[in-house]
Amino acid sequence: MYRSAYLNNLLSEVKEKYAGQKEFIQAVEEFFDSMDFLIDKEPKIVEYSILERIIVPERIITFRIPWVDDSGKIRVNTGYRVQFSSAIGPYKGGMRFDKSVNLSILKFLGFEQVFKNSLTGLPMGGGKGGSDFDPKGKSDAEVMRFCQALMSELYRHIGPDTDVPAGDLGVGGREIGYMFGQYKKLTNTFTGTLTGKGLSFGGSLARPEATGYGLCYFAGEMLKTFKNTDFKGKKVLVSGSGNVATYAMKKVRELGGTVVGFSNTQGYVADPNGIDVDLVFELVAKDKRKIISGYVEKHPGVKTGSCPRDIWKTPCDVALPCATQSEINLENAKELKSNGCYMVAEGANMPCDLEAIRFFNENGVIFAPGKASNAGGVAVSGLEMSQNSQRLSWSFEEVDSKLHDIMVNIFKNCHETAKKFGVETNLALGANIAGFMKVYEAMLAQGVC
Repeated sequence: MYRSAYLNNLLSEVKEKYAGQKEFIQAVEEFFDSMDFLIDKEPKIVEYSILERIIVPERIITFRIPWVDDSGKIRVNTGYRVQFSSAIGPYKGGMRFDKSVNLSILKFLGFEQVFKNSLTGLPMGGGKGGSDFDPKGKSDAEVMRFCQALMSELYRHIGPDTDVPAGDLGVGGREIGYMFGQYKKLTNTFTGTLTGKGLSFGGSLARPEATGYGLCYFAGEMLKTFKNTDFKGKKVLVSGSGNVATYAMKKVRELGGTVVGFSNTQGYVADPNGIDVDLVFELVAKDKRKIISGYVEKHPGVKTGSCPRDIWKTPCDVALPCATQSEINLENAKELKSNGCYMVAEGANMPCDLEAIRFFNENGVIFAPGKASNAGGVAVSGLEMSQNSQRLSWSFEEVDSKLHDIMVNIFKNCHETAKKFGVETNLALGANIAGFMKVYEAMLAQGVC
């Protein structure tokens, strides 16, 4: 499959060794697509077994989380922290609470996080964690007891100069607050060990907006560079209904675009005349489980359906998948292309599967991988770490300006790297190689460790 026999052999070993970890294997295979352009130019990659080392986490922590529900029954979940790489800084990455959480998903997320964090230019390594605990339907007291039980083990393995977790799917301000409170109690310290905190105890302005806004800043650079245009008048699809998706919708509207469809786990809504973004925010605040039905009730003439994937059949110029991994497969990619879509920028972590990514790159659809285009969240988390270290609090405008500059620089780095290898529009290649080089150089400098 690759020109490099070394990469073919290594991928075969990965597939055999981690046969049950499909998400992690996909992440490695997508990364190797780019390494095939680099491997012959950097012989030390093979000589110093860089790839063999970089695909294995430095540490995986797995632990039991017993907690008591409101009826007095003892529940047990499994907790994880995958500390993937500390080559350029302390481990940094979110905690995910969802029943789908397993080691394969967390390894894929942690592996991607290494290069995403590198691209921000901030001194952060890569990690990821979480639990198969589902906060949906749980009372605040149950969520608090679970978070406290989780932190009673996790606190031993994290710290401002070791590992700085953040939020992710199922982990918002409430969960971060409970975890931080328990960490502070157990360690008797007030540090910036978690990000995504409340504004009253060390959080950063613009953090909820960061990933969605950053996605649009990155996509705006794509439009300007490759199409000599901007968002004005563009029809945009946005999947998902969480923070990333909703703030991406808001920023698209601010930049002059029209959101023509959105989705969540209950289905999708499409309207060529434009989605009522203010209503989406109202519905999200009330009950995320009733967003689709609530929207249709207010706008009965819209097109709707119960299958979230059907959103990709809607004609558009730009697609911003912001829901979850593998929500766009090869069939969906072909539907997007046939309905006029010429640009896709990932707002979630690997929402496009490998076949879809290859289709986009081979058929003139400009594609941006999440490790570059959705780096805004971790970028502002890094800015929160800086504010905590300096005991400062920056204004929304200051943080947003820094976020914009970081996203523009990420795009330029990816674009220039892709041009260097003769594939100007292949931003996935640019992101993988640009993110890798910083980690690679640090690993060489630090010896075998």
